[in-house]
Formats: sequence, C-alpha cells, structure tokens
Amino acid sequence: MFARVKKSGRYEYLQIVHNERVGDRVKQRVIATLGRLDRLRESGQLDAMLSSCARFSEHAAVISAAREKSVTPEATVHIGPPLVFQRIWQQLGLPKVLQGLLKDRKFEFPIERVLFMTVLHRLMVSGSDRAAERWCRRYAIDGIDDLDLHHIYRAMGWLGELLPEENQHDHEGLPPRCRKDEIEERLFAKRRDLFSELELVFFDTTSITFEGEGGEELGQYGNSKDHRPDRKQMVVGVVLDNTGRPLCCELWPRNVTDVKTLVPVVDRLRKRFHIGSICIVADRGMISQGTIEQLQAKGRNVRFILGARLRSVKEIREEVLSRGGRYHEVHPPRQTSKDPSPLKVKEVHVGDHRYIVCHNQEQAAKDRHDREAILAKLEEQLKRGPKSLIGNKGYRKYLRQTKQDVFVIDQQKVKSESRFDGKWVLRTDTDLPAAAVALKYKDLLLVESIFRSMKSILETRPIFHKCDETIRGHVFCSFLALLLIKELESRFEQRGWHVEWRRLLDDLDELQELTIAVDEKTFVVRTATRAKPSKPPASPLALRSGSNDFCRPNNPIAPVVPKPDGSGVSHLWTTSYKTPL
Repeated sequence: MFARVKKSGRYEYLQIVHNERVGDRVKQRVIATLGRLDRLRESGQLDAMLSSCARFSEHAAVISAAREKSVTPEATVHIGPPLVFQRIWQQLGLPKVLQGLLKDRKFEFPIERVLFMTVLHRLMVSGSDRAAERWCRRYAIDGIDDLDLHHIYRAMGWLGELLPEENQHDHEGLPPRCRKDEIEERLFAKRRDLFSELELVFFDTTSITFEGEGGEELGQYGNSKDHRPDRKQMVVGVVLDNTGRPLCCELWPRNVTDVKTLVPVVDRLRKRFHIGSICIVADRGMISQGTIEQLQAKGRNVRFILGARLRSVKEIREEVLSRGGRYHEVHPPRQTSKDPSPLKVKEVHVGDHRYIVCHNQEQAAKDRHDREAILAKLEEQLKRGPKSLIGNKGYRKYLRQTKQDVFVIDQQKVKSESRFDGKWVLRTDTDLPAAAVALKYKDLLLVESIFRSMKSILETRPIFHKCDETIRGHVFCSFLALLLIKELESRFEQRGWHVEWRRLLDDLDELQELTIAVDEKTFVVRTATRAKPSKPPASPLALRSGSNDFCRPNNPIAPVVPKPDGSGVSHLWTTSYKTPL
C-alpha cells in the first residue's frame, strides 16, 4: 500500500493505492482519494495526517520528532573505534591468547576487556591509565560497565609479573621474562606456518620519562634523548620483522646504552622464536667494534647489515670513501614522484671488512644546497663580528680561527664535507649482492619512519606507576596498539589506499550512537558515516571489497531489539558491517 498522485485536468489528487494480484497480472486498487494535493498542502491537513499516522510507526515517529526538534538525546556514545579495532583485535587472536594464559587464574573482572580498552585509549588519545578510566565511559566497549581504576592497575600488574623460574631463560644483559613475553610468543606462533621464516629483523629504541620516581629498576638517570636529565627514564626497544610488523618489545633502565642491548636481544630472539639463522639490520647508533665481534662469534650464526658512521670511523673516512671504483645503478633518476629515489652502490673491501657505499643524487643535491645556504648566511654573520656566531652549532664546523677574535671560513673543511654529500656506508658480513644489501637497509629507513610516527603511542606519558610490573604492562599495551595500527595499515596498503592516521581516527570518532525517548519508548540512533564510493575513500569507514559494502550508511534493520533487561529498544538506523577489514 502506498500513496500516489493522480493528475486530472489542471489539478493533482492524492490517492491511497493498494496492489493486488488478479490472475497473472498485478492491478492497483484505489482505496481512498484524499483530495487535491495543493489544498492539502496549503491547509496543513497533509502534515497533520502524516503526524497522526507516525504514532503507529516507530521509524516515522522518530523522524517526525526530529523534524519538530523535540528530541533530546538521553545518552551518546562513540561506536566507530570499538567496532573497527575490536574486529582486528579478534582476528589477531588476542582474546584466545589471553584466555589461554588466564584459564588458571581467578580474577573477578574481565582482564581481556580491560586490556582492549587500554589499548584503544592508546590508539585514540594516549595518556595515563588514570585518564583511560574516565575516557572509556564515552565509548561503546562491551564488558567494562563495572570497571574501576584498580582493575586497570591489576591488569597492568598481571602483564608485567615475572614468570616462574623454570620459564626463565638466560637473560644476561636483559630484564627477566614476564607475562607479556608469553603473549608475544603465542601471537607469533599463531601467524607462523611451515614456510614463514624470521631471517630479517629491524631493531630500534626510544626513551620514556617518568613523572615520579619510576619503578625499583625501571627508572634511572642517564643520557637523555628528551633533554630531560632531571628525570628518571627507561629505554623501550622494539623489534620489527621485515614487513614492519611489531614482533616484541624489551625494556631497560636508562643507564643502559643502545650499543649494549643489540647482542642480548639477538640471543633472546633466537631462543624465544626458535630461529635457525638471523640477519640483524640496525642503524649506526647500535654499532661498535665490540658489538660486531660478538655477532660474529662462533656458534651465534648471526649475519648483520649495520649502518656505519662516515665521519667518526677513520677506516671509512680515509679508506672506504677514498677508494675508486664504478658505481652500479640500482634505481635511475626519478621521472615521476612515485618512482623510487635514485640509488647507486659500489662494494669496497678493507681487509676482511666488507663495505657497501651508497649514493643518492637527489640527497647529494640537497646536502650541497643546504651547505651553500649555511655558508652564505655565515659570510653575512662574519661581517657583524664574532659575537653573532656564539651558540650557533651549524656555523661552528665551517669556521677557523686565524687569531684572537678573528674567524674565517675553513675552505678545507668545506671541501672535506662535500665528500659525504648524498652518501651512506653499510658494513655487512652477508653474501648478498651490494644492491640487495642497500635495499634491505632502505627497508630499515622505512621501518624507522613508521617507528617515529608511532613513538607518540609508545611514549605514553605521563606514567605514574611506581612498580616495575605495572610499568611493563603499561608499555606493553602501547606495543599492542602498534600491532593494531600496523595490521590496519597493511589492509589499507593491500587495497592501494592512503589514509592519514589522524583523519582516520577523527572519522571513526564521529560515528556515534544516540539513545533518545519518543512517546515513552526508547530508540537507539546511529549517526550516518561520510562514506563515498571513491578510491581512496574520503572516510576510512567507506571500505569496500568487491561489491560487498564494509560500511553502508542508513541501512534499516529489524525494528525492535530488546535489551538484556527486557526493555524494548528500537534500532532505527545502523551501519551494516559485512566485509572484514
């Protein structure tokens, strides 16, 4: 049954019509003619009749109430982030892993739900666990209705508690094993098959400051990357596989240097993940002669690709860069912005040391331009006197003092610096071709860029915890957040989409669920997504896979879905999630 307009002469009449089948044909039968359409509109009778009928239709009642602006939401919750990240959380197998480790424990609250809430908080806003307990009330996260702050602290303590002695491996140079290590190992085992190997890993570190005294061991004064020597700090090391997927994390007091952490991490990786052979790719901050000798020790079977310091290592500065030889082109100069950056390589042997010299023409041009700009500015400053140069480190290396208070540009230094334009040097003991070594190290640069973009999540300050166990758990939740980020980004990459992370979070956060009351009935209404069928989509919620919508706005479903307590709640509009990310 429906309404139609029937034209008769100069006028249009509104009719109620019913379709009925007569034999093999469908005929329309006029039930009633309501009158001339123009008069019904002018008199307001049409609106009055529709409002009267709306009382018997839940959908129409809400629409009518919204049109009259007589609807005030009783409650509003954000549903976008829990919907998307809960799906990824489940597909990674985290609930099953946590439940397997908790089967013999008798906690009176759902730890898995607490951990998911904490990880979601890291993804959206980050911050302390104290702030997370208040933040979660605005989000539709299942199973946290009775959550209190002490539950979060207990969950963090469980993640960071030490394993029994029989589960402790040799941890010389590293902290003892704790519960979060078992989670990392089980997650890796779930995605490992007979053909997956962990031959190439990337390693990087960052530091985190404490607002208070820190833990008993995790929290020491040391060389501060944040230029805050007045605060106690800790070091967080993250190991990534060759796809950039976070594999595990390690924690040390700040007074342990990066150089001392590489070898213990390598040894622990082999034992934890049952690796036969391994190749470490690390930046120049991890390298030292002692580190290399330990990696090459008999029985360790570790290959390495390490970035080398051009200026501070005499062998590289005086011999490697001075050797002649022809460069081999890996990538030609770019024709379009999407082409890989130009790269040329050559191999140099000094004794039993194998070096790969890499050269990027674009970077060389940039280095030369930057130096010329500094020198031009320096000449202007020299005319104003030596006092104008005080405190400027960019000028200092190009100056030479001829006599008291007289400075000139050191042309020899300028010439020496030009030798480094667009170059970097790698040291390796692998048998890979020079081009392959350079490309593997470029993968590290890509991973480092990912790591830097994720540091805002790892640096989950402020940290108010005072126990080592809760500190480990707090940081491990940040690690799990990195895991979810990488998984979502990988799915975007598979579809050729490029979505800005901050915009993605904003779009997810705009999807809300409103609870409203109309005529003594309660309705749940969801805001529409800003989905567009374009690629890449304007909103990350507009994900599509073939012809199946991942997200379709304003999709009506069954009119009444009762709450667990039996009260009737109508879901008028919802979002249909059919295809997983």
